[in-house]
Amino acid sequence: MEPDGRLSAVVLGAGLLGVDLAAKVMRSNSLDLRLVVGRDEATPGLRQAARLGLRTAANGIRSLTDTDDVFDVVFDTTNALSHAEHAERLKPLGTMLVDLTPSRVGRMVVPVVNGSEALTCRDVNMVSCGGQASIPILHAITRHHRIDYIEVVTTAASPSVGRSTRLNIDEYVETTQDAIRALTGVKDVKAILNLSPARPPAMFRVAMSLLGEGLTPESVRPLVMEAARGVRDFAPGYGVTACEVNDGRAFTAVEVVASGDRVPRYAGNIDIINSAALHVAEQYATGRLSKVGAETS
Repeated sequence: MEPDGRLSAVVLGAGLLGVDLAAKVMRSNSLDLRLVVGRDEATPGLRQAARLGLRTAANGIRSLTDTDDVFDVVFDTTNALSHAEHAERLKPLGTMLVDLTPSRVGRMVVPVVNGSEALTCRDVNMVSCGGQASIPILHAITRHHRIDYIEVVTTAASPSVGRSTRLNIDEYVETTQDAIRALTGVKDVKAILNLSPARPPAMFRVAMSLLGEGLTPESVRPLVMEAARGVRDFAPGYGVTACEVNDGRAFTAVEVVASGDRVPRYAGNIDIINSAALHVAEQYATGRLSKVGAETS
């Protein structure tokens, strides 16, 4: 814990995701960003972080394990295969690990659905950008209706998708499907990811189709809007663009406009998973700081 009462934090990975996340963490009142880590000193993201006045390192996970420094929270923005190794090597340090890769190693958490579980987990998986955008709405609907089938189609602009995500497309789809099943109880689920090469770049959009019983406009729309309000508490650019219900079918779509920290407005995929990850880490920090205060009072 830092002298000012904040928890120390690290961003592991200096790609599109990592640099935007670092900019967000810098504004946090409960986290002190101590380090941004990459694997190559020539990485553009590390140079951007240095220009922001941040300390950087280029030895990958060794920058955290081969040091006497102790970090309270580590955000992993690398890739699914690497995260498994990172989780194992950081376990002895007692660090809270917030995983932004689709690794399925830790507890899958969506803040407005099961965010409280992050308070007791040392490895929290943020599922995927499509999962963070869709699951709050899907969870809200399935709590009140029997749903037999869910299909989620995520569209992201090609320039907003970095190398790690492209390497993990299979893991992205599988992890998104697994999280939807786990957090809605619906077994028949299909997730699709489209990378759009359109110019100008397409806005980040997630379309959800559901088949079930008792679906009416009057029963579905309030649930969708209430779930969206919950997401906007930490991701203000999240908005519902469609909500149609007809003959046992419901279709709803959302778009996310990025806040513009270090990414363009169309990169809502980066914005929503980073915003969700920061929200979870801040809740963890608040809970831990409150516990320390109670123990010392």
